[in-house]
Amino acid sequence: MNERVCIIGAGSSGIAAAQVLADRGIDFDCFEAGSEVGGNWRYLNDNGMSSSYRSLHINTSRQIMEYASYGMDDSYPTYPNHVQIARYFDEFVDHWGLRKYIQFRTEVTNVVPAAGGGWEVSTRPRGSAELTTEHYAAVIVANGHHWDARMPEPAFPGAETFTGEQTHSHYYKTFDGFEGKRVLVLGIGNSACDIAVETSKVSARTFLAMRRGAHVLPKYVFGIPTDHLTTSPLARIRIFPMQRTLLGLTVRLARGNVVDYGLPAPDHKIASAHPTISDDLLTRLGHGDITVKPNIERIDGDTVHFVDGTSEQIDRIVYCTGYKISFPFLDPQLITAPDNQIELYHRVVDPNHPGLYFVGLVQPLGAIMPLAEAQAGWVADLLDGTATLPSQGEMQKEISGYRRSIAKRYVASKRHTIQVDFLEHLREIKLERAAGARRHGQSRALIKDRTQVVRPLGNSA
Repeated sequence: MNERVCIIGAGSSGIAAAQVLADRGIDFDCFEAGSEVGGNWRYLNDNGMSSSYRSLHINTSRQIMEYASYGMDDSYPTYPNHVQIARYFDEFVDHWGLRKYIQFRTEVTNVVPAAGGGWEVSTRPRGSAELTTEHYAAVIVANGHHWDARMPEPAFPGAETFTGEQTHSHYYKTFDGFEGKRVLVLGIGNSACDIAVETSKVSARTFLAMRRGAHVLPKYVFGIPTDHLTTSPLARIRIFPMQRTLLGLTVRLARGNVVDYGLPAPDHKIASAHPTISDDLLTRLGHGDITVKPNIERIDGDTVHFVDGTSEQIDRIVYCTGYKISFPFLDPQLITAPDNQIELYHRVVDPNHPGLYFVGLVQPLGAIMPLAEAQAGWVADLLDGTATLPSQGEMQKEISGYRRSIAKRYVASKRHTIQVDFLEHLREIKLERAAGARRHGQSRALIKDRTQVVRPLGNSA
């Protein structure tokens, strides 16, 4: 194609898209509000959107997380910290010579369909009111979905009377200021567990409150990174109930029953919610360093009342209540994600707006980076005309089927609206790329890029 493409964001998904487009010879500009690449993984990112905290390590192993086109060096540990991940993104960008395409400290303010086709994209230097509008043939949205913090909705009765400090986990960076405090962490996701564990080492008391129980997975099972199960023969069993049974038995043998550590029994089967991964939570519970509580009923001054009738004096509340999927540069009448529901063909293509693509807008049982890379390969097929999409009716049929599968498998929650299985999504994209090439009348084998849609564990191109 002769016209340029706009990529919004230079986080892990945006740079994956940039690499694929550069490799395919597709002209593009990439806009990044911050001063560096890495997005959410850049601690204290000056774009103000990073949710990283100082002690953060990845919950997926590097062998699963790395890009197919450029693997992590063997000197990296199995579970790197955020500093190492940000360095890896720098290495990736420099290896492929991508910095020249990225306009740093530049905000995208508006994206609208152009009258004659394509898109008008307005940008401005960060902190400036001076707008520049340019035409692009297509737009790839890669602005992430872990930056727009969602507070409890509605707020708990009496929340406005709380005399201590209450904040969202997005703004938690270190345990500084939590020393000697009575801390309440609300949630049972990965951030909630990390923050509860960390603050419990310096607080007077740390309480962990939750609406429901969770299956807590370790980072290692019998000395093997747990997520390697996603590329093992277990993951290749296409009958999901059998996968779930085998995974549940493996974790139960390795960790026992979470109820024995003081957590409530989960009201759902394993893999029916996004996994909670922690090597430290159960130990801190067993030591009595963290006390489990049910959901909050109401707040009265410095006292938090729980639904079981108990109450505690609290100094600081950290709400680990997830994020909103949002696109501040898109008119809500064009596309929006109410309750985090967004209708995209194979989680990438907006069937109603040609040339609008979303890369990395998934929540995988695994890592986003290789999925974003594979998605970008498919988008490149569509951009350079080596593949075509099916009819709008067929796309809507796939979207409806996806919604039904999510409703059937997962606990109803705003955090499960974009769930995918790692290998299954890679297969899905691979099959769609082949189908798109057939629709266009050519062999998929003729389409070449460096993305490997299904790869052996740890293999790097």
